[in-house]
Amino acid sequence: MTAGSRPAEPEVIWARPQRAARGPRPAHTRESIAAEAVRIADAEGIDAVSMRRVAAGIGAGTMSLYNYVPRKEDLYELMVDAVSAEYAFPAPTGDWQADLLALARQTRGLMHRHPWLPRLLSPVYGFSPQALRYLEYSLDCLTPLDLPGGQKLELLATVNGSVATFAANELAMAERARALPWSEAEETRVRTAWLGSALASGAYPLLAAALADTHPVADAAADMDAVFDRCVLRLLAGWTAPA
Repeated sequence: MTAGSRPAEPEVIWARPQRAARGPRPAHTRESIAAEAVRIADAEGIDAVSMRRVAAGIGAGTMSLYNYVPRKEDLYELMVDAVSAEYAFPAPTGDWQADLLALARQTRGLMHRHPWLPRLLSPVYGFSPQALRYLEYSLDCLTPLDLPGGQKLELLATVNGSVATFAANELAMAERARALPWSEAEETRVRTAWLGSALASGAYPLLAAALADTHPVADAAADMDAVFDRCVLRLLAGWTAPA
């Protein structure tokens, strides 16, 4: 297979030996390659990650990198697996909702530390070693829940999709705020004034009533933490009995 070309048959990077049975020890490892790719993505975004950049970062030739990672898709899978090692898996408490909420909080934190992660969750298949550890632990947490195994996996997929969407929205808002030519407070003030005038027109009575029932908080970040917890717990509450 030539560099950058696709294999004739599907292959899984985890089934590919890291080194040949014979011959010298490879100069690089998947771990070092993934770490460099993660470093680039954390600093500059996922679009900055290329085989050339990663190869230069570890002191390898671009063509030689394909001996370790045949495709860029494989590189992405290595990256997701590498950061997924940051999960902590304490012993389940027996309260499956509390345990999954704690796990969802970890996922949200992981995405904030690695803002590129939500973009890779869809194209990456997800059955890497760390993903399998995550799923095994999650199913252990769900032992008290009387649902078939397949529905438990659906539950996990639903929660993970919701967490990814929540975190992606937070990251997009933060990125937009950084790109503003004025302060975020000024932007919020102007938009709030416009919204107030629109609501005062009487054209949106239900929305006006709903917003009037909200209570501003001093710490917006803490408020988002509370919103996140409520969203996850309400989602989990819908899985207390078989559909």
